[in-house]
Amino acid sequence: MKVLISGNMGYVGPAVVAHLRHEHPDWTIDGFDSGYFAHCLTAAEELPERLVDRQIFGDVRDIAPGLFEGYDGLVQLAAISNDPMGNQFAAVTQAINCTSAAAIARAAQTAGVKSMVYASSCSVYGIADGPRSEADPVAPLTAYAKSKVEAEQAFEHLGGTMLTTCLRFATACGMSDRLRLDLVVNDFVASAIASDEITILSDGTPWRPLIDVRDMALAIEWALLREEADGGRNLVVNAGSQQSNYRVLEVAEAVATVRPGVTINVNSSAPADSRSYQVNFDRFAQLAPNHQPRIGLTRSIEGLVDGLERMSFADSDFRNSAMVRLRVLNDHLASGRLSPDLRWRP
Repeated sequence: MKVLISGNMGYVGPAVVAHLRHEHPDWTIDGFDSGYFAHCLTAAEELPERLVDRQIFGDVRDIAPGLFEGYDGLVQLAAISNDPMGNQFAAVTQAINCTSAAAIARAAQTAGVKSMVYASSCSVYGIADGPRSEADPVAPLTAYAKSKVEAEQAFEHLGGTMLTTCLRFATACGMSDRLRLDLVVNDFVASAIASDEITILSDGTPWRPLIDVRDMALAIEWALLREEADGGRNLVVNAGSQQSNYRVLEVAEAVATVRPGVTINVNSSAPADSRSYQVNFDRFAQLAPNHQPRIGLTRSIEGLVDGLERMSFADSDFRNSAMVRLRVLNDHLASGRLSPDLRWRP
């Protein structure tokens, strides 16, 4: 099998490449990335891209004709990947996460790609009082979530025979060769190590479903290999586990259990957090019984602690570091390396 992974040089990509290379050493695995975060290496003894057969640099908004010829599978990870970035770069978020994703899907289908996987998000459910399944209406509240919904809808009109799988992932967590600390579990672990303190900006009651990046890789493997009988030609499915829905306070308490002595501060007077949703993962469990998440919250936390300690991490100001993606983009802009629409300057 020959697979192209867009956005392979981000947070999730190294875990996906490592998993596919380990499980399928005979596959050809190529990467395609703009390189925004190529320099943001963390606890990596070797460059993660050593595991790809070819690394292609480019912008998903400017795909060269014929790029997808000869590929059997395509994984679309490339994205403006969270709400703060989406809020600051709304037009770019739409262009990369939706418009370009749809154009890439059309080009891949024309080239004869058999299976495409798109990394969507459970954030499409917005505020949800009870567990949301794929049959429930979406209620995207941010530019990021809206771009994911619109991309899913665009894929429905592709026609043809290419299988498309939109994995609505739970909130990512866990150690990576390009670690992000702008995610709830990762932020709490970094705070615990650097300051022996976790500050929850909400009252601690909002819900988050969670998934380790290694389990995201497992789900992507399944999606690449699935047959049409397992979910249909165009599948949208929540990717995570029933046990992965946690309140934010529970996440902080789990970190404190792994790191005894950590103080947890809760803002009991905080306004309601609009990012609160529980998710039902029954359909994913039925369709992919052999690719269910294996890394629980405690193991994700332990992996983060180990990785950060190997880095001798002690930066209490980490939210202004290269491990926060919006900060990286703003540094590129301030230096003149990127234009306002996030294209590399000559």
